[in-house]
Amino acid sequence: MRIDKWLWAARFFKSRALAARACELGRIQSSQVPCKAAREVRIGDMLGIRTEAGDFHVEVLMLSELRGPASVAQTLYRETEESRMLRLKVAEERKAMKQLAPAPERRPSKRDRRRIIQFRGGR
Repeated sequence: MRIDKWLWAARFFKSRALAARACELGRIQSSQVPCKAAREVRIGDMLGIRTEAGDFHVEVLMLSELRGPASVAQTLYRETEESRMLRLKVAEERKAMKQLAPAPERRPSKRDRRRIIQFRGGR
């Protein structure tokens, strides 16, 4: 089975095209080697997957060409404990950064935008 189909069925990506693009960019690794979208995935393979949600290190448990509900998709793989802990740590750090730099209360006015552009060295 193609790895881009499996990534789509396991719900790591919303479409097969996005999964294939991630393979092209080297974000999918099989045994620490970047792989192409047409690579065959087999039960027992260890995959490294880098998405917007974080970095996953998973073992392939089952193959499926059909995209089902999330509860079924989670049975296709098992995430390593180190990967899960690392993702939780990164999420906590991201949450702490939000508290240190809160979002502005309102959108910048036209005058504020001009000052920002001037400060950044534009015009």
